[in-house]
Amino acid sequence: MKTIIIVVRHGETEWNAIGKQQGQLDSPLTASGIKQAEAIAKAVTSGFDLLVSSDLGRAVQTAQIIGEHIGLDIIQEPGLRERHLGMIQGHTMAEFQEQHPIKYEKFKSEDPDFVIPEGESVRQRYERGVEAFTRIAKANPGKRILVVTHGGILESLLRHTLQMPIHGKRTFSLVNGSLNTFSYDDGWTLESWGLIAHLQGLNALDDF
Repeated sequence: MKTIIIVVRHGETEWNAIGKQQGQLDSPLTASGIKQAEAIAKAVTSGFDLLVSSDLGRAVQTAQIIGEHIGLDIIQEPGLRERHLGMIQGHTMAEFQEQHPIKYEKFKSEDPDFVIPEGESVRQRYERGVEAFTRIAKANPGKRILVVTHGGILESLLRHTLQMPIHGKRTFSLVNGSLNTFSYDDGWTLESWGLIAHLQGLNALDDF
């Protein structure tokens, strides 16, 4: 029985706006991020059985705004957290490059098994995220689920679904607040990607 999962990336945060790496740290949504969450809520309206969110604050804040509109409580799922960026968290990439040039080069090498000190690798994030999505889908056959998560986790599900390499340069958008629809029925299918019509007229559409 097919399960429909619409996945949204959380609204823009203050650290998104200034280029600070968040990982599993947090910063609040900007005014634009709040508008994005409100626009999502108006776009999806109703008809969902579950509202699931990463348990990180920026995702929960986005999900709370949506949940108030569609009348659902949030189920928090730690497996949907963004990649733990260890020693990079709280810094811009320029700061990290200046302070740790060797580790910066390893990080930028796109080695999926490079574990950031105090953090995790791309592969670890990928496996954790895909496992969480698959577990949610299998536990809720035939249901329609809205999931609020992060760019890296959303990217992981897309790469898994389309059988793309788990790392490498992105050739697709990851816009804050975009709608991305997947289905699961003994395997994943991408139904639609990167829908942003509901965001037109807002200020933060610069994450293509």
